[in-house]
Amino acid sequence: MPDTRPGLNPRRLLRLMNAAVDRCQLDLTGRTVVTEAASGAYVVTPVLAAMAGADVCALAASTAYGSAAELRALTTELAGLAGVSDRIAFASAKSGQVRPIDTEMVSSMKPGCVIPLMYESWEFRSADLDIEACRKHDILVAGTNEQHPAVDVFSYLGQLAIKQLHEAGIPVRASRIALLCDNSFGPYIERELRQNAAEVIMVPKLAAGALAPYCDAIVVAMLPGEEGKEPALTSGDARLIRDVAPDTVVIQYWGDVDRAALAAENLPVWPEVAPAAGHMGVLPSAVGPDAIVRLQAGGLKVGEVLARGLDNASPEDMAFIQLL
Repeated sequence: MPDTRPGLNPRRLLRLMNAAVDRCQLDLTGRTVVTEAASGAYVVTPVLAAMAGADVCALAASTAYGSAAELRALTTELAGLAGVSDRIAFASAKSGQVRPIDTEMVSSMKPGCVIPLMYESWEFRSADLDIEACRKHDILVAGTNEQHPAVDVFSYLGQLAIKQLHEAGIPVRASRIALLCDNSFGPYIERELRQNAAEVIMVPKLAAGALAPYCDAIVVAMLPGEEGKEPALTSGDARLIRDVAPDTVVIQYWGDVDRAALAAENLPVWPEVAPAAGHMGVLPSAVGPDAIVRLQAGGLKVGEVLARGLDNASPEDMAFIQLL
């Protein structure tokens, strides 16, 4: 279903996009960008690139998020409002999504092609991209510094946790929350929860002290492990929760959770449907398009810097990128 929330109306999106292009000083003049035609907040990606001067090829095959015709229509509407319809061409030869970028796809790329990742380098998932094939073919790859002041996506992380907690029936205010976190997300989530009058205990590993004398929720925000490795929240953790704080709600924000173990101990978990391995349990677009516009503009800036060549990059440019 299309996202019809009024905060995603095209006029508001365009204002946010213009501001993001200006903040990032995004200039893709003379470049060709291959990306996706998408729905919801992600409709902005090809239009942002075109607004920055690129010629854009938008993949618009049907996906679970909409038919090819719907994705084209959404993109065309926003591009028309931005005045860049003539810079966007649609293609459907591939699936509707750029990823996975496999060996075959990498081998067909021309010299000088670059791949910006729309996330930080430490979040890299091998399922997205064959990094060894990229190195073999001299294809530059870099992550996006989401904490750069012009991007500032991390400042929305706490809002996402609050949304999940509210959906699970935890009001945050006056709630006692254990934040299980081993990565850079932690301070941002903790600060937002505290600013909303929660009592927060942040720990890298679950222990009885974080759950006693009671705990309203455990927010799991752990770096996902490799396939076959022990999950971030284990069967042992499930037994600990059962023994110390059996009325606790487990919030799967990011990281793998042994849901079968939680079910065996009759412990509630949110969201109801488990996210795909390695994916967040809440999308950044859940609280509006703002973070997505910022992230996609930042990722395109990474592509700009890589395409111009790192030897030509200023310190200000390098601040946007995170090399793998």
